[in-house]
Amino acid sequence: MALGSFQRSRRPSSDYWPGFVDALSSLLLVIIFLLSMFALAQFFLGQALSGRDAELARLNNTIAELERALSMEREEAADLRISLQQLSASLQIANMNREELEARASQLETMLADAQARAGDTEAQRAQILAMQQSLTEQEAKARAATDEVTLLNQQLAALRQQLANLAAALDASEKRDKEQQAVIADLGKRLNIALAQKVQELASYRSEFFGELRKAIGNQPGIRIVGDRFVIQSEVLFASGAATLNPAGLQELDQMAATLVAIGEKIPANIPWVLRIDGHTDPVPINTTAFPSNWELSTARATSVVRYLVQQGVPPERLAATGFGEFQPIDAGTGPEANRRNRRIEFKLTQR
Repeated sequence: MALGSFQRSRRPSSDYWPGFVDALSSLLLVIIFLLSMFALAQFFLGQALSGRDAELARLNNTIAELERALSMEREEAADLRISLQQLSASLQIANMNREELEARASQLETMLADAQARAGDTEAQRAQILAMQQSLTEQEAKARAATDEVTLLNQQLAALRQQLANLAAALDASEKRDKEQQAVIADLGKRLNIALAQKVQELASYRSEFFGELRKAIGNQPGIRIVGDRFVIQSEVLFASGAATLNPAGLQELDQMAATLVAIGEKIPANIPWVLRIDGHTDPVPINTTAFPSNWELSTARATSVVRYLVQQGVPPERLAATGFGEFQPIDAGTGPEANRRNRRIEFKLTQR
């Protein structure tokens, strides 16, 4: 009797379980849907950025062509202006010649009239009259030729003015198109800068997540710390003095870093060109061995050893870069043993290509 009463008292609480499961299922479906929408948004954003880059390149080519055409049109306009000036000068000279010929013809006509008025029956006077008539005919022919030349020059001048007007209209149209293209490029550049800033912000969030997860995995161990946007491991944690071969104690730290990097790398969208840069640094104490003639070779070899081990642990090689700085990028300006220890380090920085 007591057992039955106990079972009846517990039955109502068990009825909540199916509703709780349904709520969890609905929440899971909503989360999956949101993740899918986020992935689609990243994909379309990448496509849009790629299209904007292609359009920006095409517009730059168009503007370059317009600038070349505008330069050629300006040169042609300058040549036409020079030709116009020359024709104007020739026209002025022809007008002056015509005026002189007309004045000369008027004088000859006057002289002819006077000669005819004074003409007698003598042969000398007749010969003079004939000579004056012939001279008058020649002057009239020259005057007609000068008039024809002036007419031709006027026609050429009108044609040149029309060409100049056409060139001016073409220049105005080209400058208008250039301004429009510049406005479009400025707008595209602004949009591209906004998109790039968004990508940088996204990468910064993934960098914070990477360093946070890495700090959780490695813990607060001596010789490992975060400095600004870099994860720093002292060289003695990974390498023996003067060597570039990873020691067994440091492999565990790199294993945790590789696992964290692979996990975070799967979350970063494919259209973000991220890379993990591994920088090798040494102290200023010189080294001169067969393998390492200077600290340049030692720092580069250490960074390369870390990169190769991370690749072996599954990190994509295209996401890694090895750089050696030797002793030329210290973080401690001191010269004592403690400053040298701090400056001997391997730095990891998640950045964009």
